[in-house]
Formats: sequence, C-alpha cells, structure tokens
Amino acid sequence: MPDPLVQLSPDEIEFTAIRAQGAGGQNVNKVSSAVHLRYSIPDSSLPEEIKQRLLALSDQRITADGVVVIKAQTSRSQEQNKAEAVHRLQDLVDSVAVVAKPRKPTKPTRSSKLKRLDTKATRGEVKKSRGRVSAQE
Repeated sequence: MPDPLVQLSPDEIEFTAIRAQGAGGQNVNKVSSAVHLRYSIPDSSLPEEIKQRLLALSDQRITADGVVVIKAQTSRSQEQNKAEAVHRLQDLVDSVAVVAKPRKPTKPTRSSKLKRLDTKATRGEVKKSRGRVSAQE
C-alpha cells in the first residue's frame, strides 16, 4: 500500500459515541462499537489547497461548515470502527491530494499521418486484387 501523501494528525480526529432510539422509543445504547468520526477541515493542519479541495467536494459526509462525519457500523468492534473511519477519512484526503495534470490534445504526427495514408492505399490494393472493388471507385 502506498504511503499517504498527506498524513492526518490523530489529535485532530474526534470520536463521538452515539445513542440510538430503541424499540418503544426509549434511548438505548446501541452496540458499544457505535462511534462517529468528526473531523473539522477548517481547523485542521492540512495544507490550504487541500482544505479548499475538500470543501469543494460534493460529498454527503462533508457539512457546510466543513466537518466530515463518518458513521460507524454496529457490527464491528469500537477499535475496528475507529480504524475503518480513519482509513476512510485518509482515503478522502488522499483523493483530493492528487491533482491530475490536464492533458494536452495530441495532434497526429507527420509519421502517423503517412502511415494512415499508406495503410489506406495498401488496403485499397488488397481489395482490388480480391475483386472487391467498392462502388465509389
């Protein structure tokens, strides 16, 4: 696995235990593994251009004030949930850390033009020799 380009600082990540409505409407603790990861983009130590790209993402996990909330799965243990949430946050940061270079449109080179013309001519000769002359000729 490649090293992350921008390393997240663990002290900027906040984990919050959640409670859920149980049957009958009373608050019950869900499985002890239920945690949310909260990460504030504006307050983080990430480079400014990465913060801007993160805030510009159309990701449902990022709120208007720049907080990333990654929800846990109750089927996992708390440690697994924390590790998975941090991994998903790191993936999110890595995805904006890499900027694709804009591609320049490539023009056909002189040699590729000549090769194409040569192929067309050769193809025409092959068709003629087989007796398959197109209606245009």
